[in-house]
Amino acid sequence: MTNENSPLKMISKFTAGVIVLIATFIVSMIFGAADTTIKEIWLALTSNVKTDTITMIREIRLPREVAAIFVGAALSISGAIMQGLTRNPLADPGLLGLTAGANAALALTMALFPGAGYIAITIACFIGAAIGVILVFGIGALKKGGFSPLRIVLAGAAVSAFLFAVAEGIGLYFKISKDVSMWTAGGLMGTSWTQLKFIIPFITVGMLVSFYLSRQLTILSLNEEVAVGLGQKTAQIKFILFVVIVLLAGASVALVGNMAFIGLMVPHIVRMIVGTDYRFVLPMSGIIGASFMLVADTIGRTINAPYETPVFAIISLLGLPFFLFIVNRGGRSFS
Repeated sequence: MTNENSPLKMISKFTAGVIVLIATFIVSMIFGAADTTIKEIWLALTSNVKTDTITMIREIRLPREVAAIFVGAALSISGAIMQGLTRNPLADPGLLGLTAGANAALALTMALFPGAGYIAITIACFIGAAIGVILVFGIGALKKGGFSPLRIVLAGAAVSAFLFAVAEGIGLYFKISKDVSMWTAGGLMGTSWTQLKFIIPFITVGMLVSFYLSRQLTILSLNEEVAVGLGQKTAQIKFILFVVIVLLAGASVALVGNMAFIGLMVPHIVRMIVGTDYRFVLPMSGIIGASFMLVADTIGRTINAPYETPVFAIISLLGLPFFLFIVNRGGRSFS
C-alpha cells in the first residue's frame, strides 16, 4: 500500500467524511420552511417532550433526512458498483435504465392495482429496475463491441426514454398522471417511518453485501482475466452484485422516485479522495452520497420556502455538466 493510502491517512479521510455527514445532517435538521434550534432537535431525539415544533421534527423532518441519508448512500454505492462491474465511468442507475424501469413498473402497478400497498409497489420497483438494466445490456449484447461506454450510455438513454414514455402513457390513459408524477419528480416530501421500516433493511443488506464483495469487485474492475486466474467465480460474483444494484436502486426509486446523476458523480469524486480500491470506494461513496443528498434536500426546502424545489432538479443542475465533462474526457474516469 502506498504512503498516500496508508492506514492512518485512510482513517483520517473517513473521519473527515463522517464529520461532514454529521454536520450536513445537523444543518438539514435546523433549516427548512420552519427553522428549528439545536436544542429542539436534541429534545426531539432524546426526550418525550411534545410540542408542535418537536413533533414536526420527529414525524416529518427526521424521517425525511434519514431517508436522504439512505437514498444518497444507496444510489452512490450502486453507481460505484456499476462503474466497477462494467468498467464504464459513465455508468449510473439513472442513466442505464434502472430508475426508468422502476418508474414504469410503479406506474403500471398503480394503474392495474390501485389499492396496492407500499410493499407491492416496492417489489414492482425492484422488478422494473431489473428489467430496465437487462434491456440496456441486452441491446448492447446485440452487436460486437456493444459494451463500450458510449454505446451502453446511448442504449441507456434510448431505453430510459422509452420506459419514461411508457410510464407517462400509462398515467394519461388511466388518468393517474398526477400520482405518477409525484413519484417520478424525485423528492423526499411525505416520507414516513412506516416506509423507512420497510425500505431500510433492503438498502442495508445491499450495502453490507457490496462491502463484503468489495475486494472481488476491485479485481473485476481492473481485469476480468486476472480475476478468473485468481480463482474467482466471476459469473456468480457478477450476478450477486447485479442483484445488489437492483436492490439499492429499486429501493431508492420506490422511496423517492427518479433520481439521476448521484450514482455518476459521487464515485468519481470519491476515487479522487481514496483511490481505486473498492474496499474504500464503496463505504466512502455511501458517506459522501448521503451528505450530498442531505445538502440537495436542504437546498430544495429552503431556496424558495415555504414552497419546495424538486431535489431532482437541483441534482440535475450539478449532474448534467458533470456528465458532459466526463464525456468530454472521452469517458475516462478520475483516479
